[in-house]
Amino acid sequence: MKKILLALFILAFSQSAFSQEKQKLSLELNNADVPTALSKIEAASGYKFYFDNTWLEGYKTIRINKNYNQATLDEILTDVFNNTDLNFYVNQNSVILTNNSIIYSKLADNYFGETTTRKSDEIVFEGDPVFYQQYDDNTTSGDNRSSSVSLIGKESQKVGKSTFELSGYIKNTKNGEPISNIIIKTPDNKATAMTDEKGYYSIQLPSGLNIVEVESFTHKKITRKIMMYNNGKLNLNVTENVTLLEEVNVRGKKRDGVKGAIAGVTSISMKDLKSVPTVLGERDILKIATTIPGIKSAGEGSAGVNVRGGKEDQNLFLLDDATLYNPAHFFGLFSAINPYTIDKADIYKGSIPAEFGGRLSSVFDISTKSGNVTKLSGEGGLGPVTSNLMITTPIVKEKSSLLVGARATYSDWILKSLKEPSLKNSQANFYDVIAKYNHKINDNNNIEATFYYSRDAFSITSDSLYKYSNRLATLKWNHKFSEKHKGALVLTNSEYKFNIDFDKVNNRKTFEYGYKIDETQLQLKFNYDYDKKHNFSYGLSSKLYGVNPGYLTPTGPNPLLSPVELDKQKGLESAIYVADNYKISDKLSFNIGFRYSLFAALGASNQRIYADDLPKSDDTVTEIRTFGNNEVVKTYSGFEPRIAVKYAFTEDFSIKAGYDKTYQYMHLLSSNTTQSPTDVWKLSDINVRPQDAQQFSLGAYKTFKDEMYEVSLEGYYKRMNNILDYKVGAEIMLNNNMETELLQGEGKAYGVELLLKKTTGKLNGWIGYTYSRTLIKLDSPFDQEKVNNGDYFAANFDKPHDFSAVLNYKFTKRYSLSMNFIYQTGRPVTYPVGTYQFGNAEYTLYSDRNAFRIPDYYRLDIGLNIEGNHKIKKLAHSFWNISVYNVLGRNNPYSVYFVTENGEIKGYKTSIFSIPVPTITYNFKF
Repeated sequence: MKKILLALFILAFSQSAFSQEKQKLSLELNNADVPTALSKIEAASGYKFYFDNTWLEGYKTIRINKNYNQATLDEILTDVFNNTDLNFYVNQNSVILTNNSIIYSKLADNYFGETTTRKSDEIVFEGDPVFYQQYDDNTTSGDNRSSSVSLIGKESQKVGKSTFELSGYIKNTKNGEPISNIIIKTPDNKATAMTDEKGYYSIQLPSGLNIVEVESFTHKKITRKIMMYNNGKLNLNVTENVTLLEEVNVRGKKRDGVKGAIAGVTSISMKDLKSVPTVLGERDILKIATTIPGIKSAGEGSAGVNVRGGKEDQNLFLLDDATLYNPAHFFGLFSAINPYTIDKADIYKGSIPAEFGGRLSSVFDISTKSGNVTKLSGEGGLGPVTSNLMITTPIVKEKSSLLVGARATYSDWILKSLKEPSLKNSQANFYDVIAKYNHKINDNNNIEATFYYSRDAFSITSDSLYKYSNRLATLKWNHKFSEKHKGALVLTNSEYKFNIDFDKVNNRKTFEYGYKIDETQLQLKFNYDYDKKHNFSYGLSSKLYGVNPGYLTPTGPNPLLSPVELDKQKGLESAIYVADNYKISDKLSFNIGFRYSLFAALGASNQRIYADDLPKSDDTVTEIRTFGNNEVVKTYSGFEPRIAVKYAFTEDFSIKAGYDKTYQYMHLLSSNTTQSPTDVWKLSDINVRPQDAQQFSLGAYKTFKDEMYEVSLEGYYKRMNNILDYKVGAEIMLNNNMETELLQGEGKAYGVELLLKKTTGKLNGWIGYTYSRTLIKLDSPFDQEKVNNGDYFAANFDKPHDFSAVLNYKFTKRYSLSMNFIYQTGRPVTYPVGTYQFGNAEYTLYSDRNAFRIPDYYRLDIGLNIEGNHKIKKLAHSFWNISVYNVLGRNNPYSVYFVTENGEIKGYKTSIFSIPVPTITYNFKF
């Protein structure tokens, strides 16, 4: 509400009512906005209209198309003001407009009591209408309290409801960004609400005058007086408290793990990562994620993560709804996403919401920041190996913005500066860029567009060059059908590819080897807030895959190699889902979701059919079936229920249980123990079945001392089918008949996760411990397709004990010390245990697969943060980070391998960082 009317006039109401009733008007309103319609009515009727011109500014987009024939003035004005907050009062030849409120011409019966006598109950005014200014709700500042009253909705004498809905957005005064998880409530707590990830809130308030408070730990409290006439909107801006040096903040969905219904969910806010010591000064979401119980990595230099016993390919990484196939730079040493552009990441490792599918173990839902719609701002950092920069600027003030981020490394320059000759000829570099555009069309529609590209290139020797890249794009249209019903149309495209160039002088075996996967997805997602007990989400999606599984092209003169190109793969994956967040009471709530997925492998394709009673090999092929372009080769489908339940014994103690069924229609083929950039994805077909899993989880959650401490204990049990593995000595590079080298078996994983967090005070952080096991069984009627005699054995990433501690201590407002400590059981490995003679040759005898373990892993990192002064008015705010990675100089083995030297088998181990690695990084924000 921008204005309140005080109208003073002398008019005879009885005569005006009589004349209004008699006069009939005929006029045409063709595509007229409200101001134009009023001008035409004024000209046709002879009535003079009184109003404040600023009231009509927001109604110029409303279009009125209607022809009136002998209609009363009341009927016409009712139509014109139908979609506005304007009311009108007609008296003789004048029309007085009011914003929100009504002018009552007659007092209610017994208004002055039974004993009161009055000559007339008509309200009589003298003079012309007078209008005065009131404060603007949409530009509310961060002041603590306001004595002004916001009028919400359009007052009507016919509305008999006792409560109305107040909705809107809460944003940061400084940069216009929406703020999530802020509470808006009445002082007596009878009505409360919380903003979602877009800063949107909706609260039911009684009709009449209300007091509303907006509370947040990180922003100043504001109080507003609100007069509720009807449903309406009120956007609020809040001001940040003075930001001191913040600790890492890892929190459960919906503020903590006690209140939400879904178990195994963690949110990481990237703005809070600055005090965590990491290798070479790079903030890294994946490194932080691996300190959370249930999430592990195979070791330094590994691009993938293992979540609750799942393989690296069972994790879905999303960047603004688009799939990111390789989330790491330089073999996992750096995250592939510029940390200054990330807003937050929601990690689902327990109960996965029904809207997500296609992976068995987890979802990393990463969201980038929205641009600043009010002014130019930015953030960046200068480190010993990389530099980062993020800049955001408004395009149309208060409506649209552009965010651009870039990161690059100058490691090539460092390598060429070294005295070691072998390193002078090597190279290692990467860069990534991201751009995001936001545009608010109106209160009900906005669009978002994201583009991301990253590229890595490295060469250990002068004759080979490895290159790999990610590319993705997202176009999203958000639409609000009503205050309760919202939807989004999302179009995404993702591509991942790599190339290996081998070019040795005077060598006739030079070549280029490459691979590419591309996917395009269309999604429709809806959310319907039915009532206080039910919140529905539903939607559908369809994704088209295109895979070039590999090619080899000779590049030198007179080549000895022949060109190879594998048959391309194509697939269509579709799904439909519906979920209900059902709150039965304050103690008991459910999150029930149902998802049905369908996958079709498409041609053109040649599929080999093998004999049922023989192992798959070139000798057991019975026929080859040929399929045309886009012809369905094979279909798979599955019903995926997702059920989570929470029971709160008290406000600070609850238990949760969950059941998830998931399907995965694609597989990662790797010749390495851990994920690497040259791994390739294969789609399911006639001979390779999709993976599926079922997970049961149970957890208890407790907070202490006003949520200063949080403790959670979660247990899980997971069964998996059609897990992919390989025969002994499998050849997977450029193999057009990959199914002859593959094995599919079953797996099981179970574990217990303990997490203790301290969220406030000088000392804060978390300590986590996980005991878990992951076992695989590869059994078959045929000996060639058995591993370890068909018994269960430890997976490559099985690490029973995992302990981590992330602690921060604030000495003052500007100085803080942080520490990471990680301990993990060594992962399994296969050792040679002897030799044997066969014929005239000697051969190495190996143990059962994964029967031994490499040495345990442990590492300590420390970091010191030094902030600049906290003056509000300065060009840029900055801080220094001084950290030491692997303080103890632990030579943690990454892998163990064996070679035969002079008839003896000798074992060696490789490591990435075997000495302490100091780093100084300068970070700034403006």
